[in-house]
Amino acid sequence: MDDIVVGPLDLAARVDDALAVQALAFGLTDDEIGVRRQIVLRHLRSPGARALGATTEDGLYGMPNDRHHWWATIVEPYLRAEGNDAWLDDAFVITELHVLPAYQKHRIGRTLITTITDGADEPRSILSAIDTESPARALYRKLGYRDLARPVHFPSAPSAYAVMGALLPLPR
Repeated sequence: MDDIVVGPLDLAARVDDALAVQALAFGLTDDEIGVRRQIVLRHLRSPGARALGATTEDGLYGMPNDRHHWWATIVEPYLRAEGNDAWLDDAFVITELHVLPAYQKHRIGRTLITTITDGADEPRSILSAIDTESPARALYRKLGYRDLARPVHFPSAPSAYAVMGALLPLPR
């Protein structure tokens, strides 16, 4: 795993590669991939959006949160119910983070998330993750993320999610 390099990713050019990893992680159908493709391309037009990738097919992207984006409009009532809706302001959203199973537990996810948040101007970061005790949720906790709202239900998503937040910079 020493040959893995994390750096900027031209996500518009690699959107299909990135979605292939996401499809594997979530078991997405071709129709779901088509919808997510349009979402990713739309997100990339947002001011401050940037993407990182690894030399494998892994990667993530994130952007400053905007309360008018679809994700924020879905999670806002859940956060408000917990008294945490202020987290939607001045936060950098980890929009997608997926690592191929063969490359998990090699610090790739940790390197990706800490690298992208190190470049954020916002004082905190938020994300959503499937609401199960998974290696991803354990990693997020180690990096200082805590549950802000759960369970959160996204339209057409079969699983419940947790919204998590952490102050930046993330601990090493």
